Amino acid sequence: MHIALWVASGVLAGLVLVAGLTKALQPKDQLYAAGLTYVEDFPAGFIRALGWAEVLGAVGLILPVLTGVAPVLAPVAAICLAVTMVGAVVVHLRRGETAKAGMPLLLLVLALFVALGRLSGG
Repeated sequence: MHIALWVASGVLAGLVLVAGLTKALQPKDQLYAAGLTYVEDFPAGFIRALGWAEVLGAVGLILPVLTGVAPVLAPVAAICLAVTMVGAVVVHLRRGETAKAGMPLLLLVLALFVALGRLSGG
């Protein structure tokens, strides 16, 4: 179980880190052009803040457990990312983008697995 938690944490952190940095560092029009069409529904500042929140979540999944400093923050980060992914699924479904809801749904499942695993002492 320990190895599965590390693998899930690493995959989740990697995917969320890339997505977060993309949102945090690229202008809204470039995100739209790259296929992130939902950005048209939100202000640029919100998209940028969401990106930085995802970056912090990715770091929070790994760093506390790796260093042993406040490891309780890892499941907190996983829960926060799960809430974020619920929001992403809702946004895509409301926009009729059912195919685009798959990745956030997968990330939601991974985040819940990591949260429950870390909370149970893993």
